[in-house]
Amino acid sequence: MTKSDQFYIDKVLNGEDNKYSVLIDRYKDLIFTLCYRIIKDKENAEEAAQDTFIKAYKSLSKFKGESKFSSWIYRIAYNTSLDKLKHLKRQIQTVNNIDINELNNNNIEQALDILESNELKDQIKNSIKKLNSEDAFILTLYYYEDLSMQEIAKITGHKANSIKVRIHRSRQKLMLILQNQLPKEILDTYGNK
Repeated sequence: MTKSDQFYIDKVLNGEDNKYSVLIDRYKDLIFTLCYRIIKDKENAEEAAQDTFIKAYKSLSKFKGESKFSSWIYRIAYNTSLDKLKHLKRQIQTVNNIDINELNNNNIEQALDILESNELKDQIKNSIKKLNSEDAFILTLYYYEDLSMQEIAKITGHKANSIKVRIHRSRQKLMLILQNQLPKEILDTYGNK
């Protein structure tokens, strides 16, 4: 039986520093992915992920268990990545100025469902990379981590209604990107309804 995050947190706080490696192992892949979604550079995302774990370790005594440890550390990763991005002063290629009003919401839902059922997840992941950093981060939490809008709002510091609008708009942008990559039969089936 897998022990809870809190079990290992308590061990670390009681002086067993080596137990922190269990928490790192549990979250390292996702923390890197979240950092990468914002920074869009592997080397800098790795640095941000490492910084996230260092900051979390140093602040572990401040974790009160009011939320899940995963939400708490995702928040640290989010802020660390934004700080790293500001530090690098990079221009992130964004997908803006798209006429998103042309899309029908039902078509978006159906097409995204079809994509997953046809195992085209790699196309979705690659397309998410083309969104701006924050949209990519939010969609990753929503679709791949199954976090609620309230949980995402807590991590990002935005209101839940704002996250709902952001997810809606990001999904529309994602669909437009995917339309350029989808097989013609999927477009013919779902693009004109």
